[in-house]
Parts: sequence; structure tokens; C-alpha cells
Amino acid sequence: MRGNPEVVDYLNMLIGGELAARDQYLIHSRMYEDWGLSKIFERIDHEMQEEASHADALIRRVLFLEGTPNMNRDDIETGSDVVTCLKADLALEYHVREKLAKGVKLCEEKGDYVTRDMLRQQMNDTEEDHTYWLEKQLRLIQLIGLQNYIQSQM
Repeated sequence: MRGNPEVVDYLNMLIGGELAARDQYLIHSRMYEDWGLSKIFERIDHEMQEEASHADALIRRVLFLEGTPNMNRDDIETGSDVVTCLKADLALEYHVREKLAKGVKLCEEKGDYVTRDMLRQQMNDTEEDHTYWLEKQLRLIQLIGLQNYIQSQM
């Protein structure tokens, strides 16, 4: 099925963001594992897998719309400690959420409601799961202190 070229181009741009999120979560999860923080490692490793599934869905949709997926990922920001990792991941999620919202609007304008619904679902994952969890971790650090937070993640 031939898709709208603007929608296909936009989906290709979104692929880059999802691949960046996957790679950033991958490196951060492995850092947490190396530091002995098994609880946060498990959560961030799960997020990495979810970002990979988002990229996969976008790639499949581009192929369905008879486009060629662009596998160039956006830049990533690697943190150096727990707080900078969490903040970098949160900034990435805010960026992805903004791009997904624009994609939903574009799909609505172009009448591609299947793609719109797929992007809405990814936006729900981003807002209700990823972003909320990251914001909560940073609030916990403020409430109980970094050392207590780190101890709770062992």
C-alpha cells in the first residue's frame, strides 16, 4: 500500500529517535549493572527492549507503506552517574514525546489513521510509562537522598 510520502518521511525520522532511545537505554542499563544496581538495571533493560519494539513497529509500518526505512539513529547522551543517566533519559523521552505528538497531528492531517493510532500508543508508552517512571526516580532522589536511592536499587 503506497503511503503518503510526508508520513513515510516522518516515520523515518521517528525511527532515528527510537533507535537512539534504545541505544541510550542499552548503555545506561549496562552501566547500572556494572555498578551493582540490579533493580534499576532490570527496569532500564526493559525500557531498552520496549524502545526496540517501537523502532520495529515503525520500520514495519514504513515497509508496509512501501517506503525504505532509514536506520540512522539520532545522537545519544551517555550519563556518568545515576542522576545524569536518569536526566539524560528523561530529556530523551521529552524529545520523543514531542516528535510523536507532531507525528500524530501529521497523520491526522493526511488521513492515515492506522499510523496515527500506532503513534498514539507509542506516545502513551512514552508519557504514562517511561517519562512518569523517570520523573518519579528523580523525585525519589530529592526526597530520600542519592545514597538512600542507590542503596534501594541494589
